[in-house]
Amino acid sequence: MTTAAIIVAAGRGLRAGGGTPKQWRALAGRRVADWTIDRFRDQVDHVVLVLSPDDDAAWQEFSDGDLILASGGSDRAASVRNGLEALVDRAITQVLIHDVARPCVSISIIQNVLAALETHSAAAPGLTVTDALWTGDDTVVTGTQDRTGLYAAQTPQGFHYEAIVAAHAAHAGGAADDVEVARVAGLEVAIVPGDLDNIKITCPEDFARAERIMRQDMDVRLGNGYDVHRFGDGDHVILCGVKIPHDRGLQGHSDADVGMHAVTDAIYGALAQGDIGQHFPPSDPQWKGAASEIFLRHAVELAEQMGYRISNVDCTLVCEYPKIGPHAQAMREEMSNIMGLRPDQVSVKATTSERLGFTGRSEGIASLATACLVKS
Repeated sequence: MTTAAIIVAAGRGLRAGGGTPKQWRALAGRRVADWTIDRFRDQVDHVVLVLSPDDDAAWQEFSDGDLILASGGSDRAASVRNGLEALVDRAITQVLIHDVARPCVSISIIQNVLAALETHSAAAPGLTVTDALWTGDDTVVTGTQDRTGLYAAQTPQGFHYEAIVAAHAAHAGGAADDVEVARVAGLEVAIVPGDLDNIKITCPEDFARAERIMRQDMDVRLGNGYDVHRFGDGDHVILCGVKIPHDRGLQGHSDADVGMHAVTDAIYGALAQGDIGQHFPPSDPQWKGAASEIFLRHAVELAEQMGYRISNVDCTLVCEYPKIGPHAQAMREEMSNIMGLRPDQVSVKATTSERLGFTGRSEGIASLATACLVKS
């Protein structure tokens, strides 16, 4: 079973104010679209971002990442069709379609929609209407409306891929959402519980409400790590998973990867789960000469088990030699592969200690690291 999410971000959304499409406006320190995209990254196999043909900056920014890009159409339905088309050759079985302007969608809603698709061809979150409903002419009430059986629709709306592709191909146009397209095609749509916090940013005041939701739900943890290894005999060092030729090696119980050790301890620290020595005691002979990625993978898996995702890590290597700059990009890529992160979430840099102290005398290498974890 292969899943995908289509995030529709081609609209202009200027009713929300600010003179900029709402998906690119700031919200709690990031853009609306950034929050929305990250909600789906770890929940599906592929994420399609549907962009306006006029959003040149967005096309350039996301073209080198892990997202599949599709061009927006003349209306929302056309944009969704283009998003579906972008998945044609990827053997998709289930697809979620989501409005970029709903950045507060919870992981539980996403998972509940996917779970419902195991027994239904379509599913979507909805909120039971509890308020009295009126009709009116903008100034006075002209009547009332029975609210029995009424739901407020939300996204993501989920479908079996082939079924929604066929439904869109057959639809005449003008549908309010993809559920309407599906129902016209005869698909039964299961309702899963919606969430009052899953708001759609439409008006200027919605930004303040969305930020309050973000702040109250956000559990952000920072951890720091520090490690030192002395030089000894050898012809290379291993730093952040990269083997670098050198006239001396680093001494340690494992492979003495001082950079990876610092990052690992930073993750453990953010989780309040001790350090490498507690999880992999140096007194245990099985860890003699062990590759440090074993320790790092364990820290990453522990974070996942505790419900946290790693937002980013920053590692600084302190040494006179070897020179780190030529190898920094390879280190970032190796670390990101091990941690399941994008390279732009991993920073590796170096500094000297101006020939002061043990690092200045080239007696060893030190490393400092910071990790940021966010509750999923």
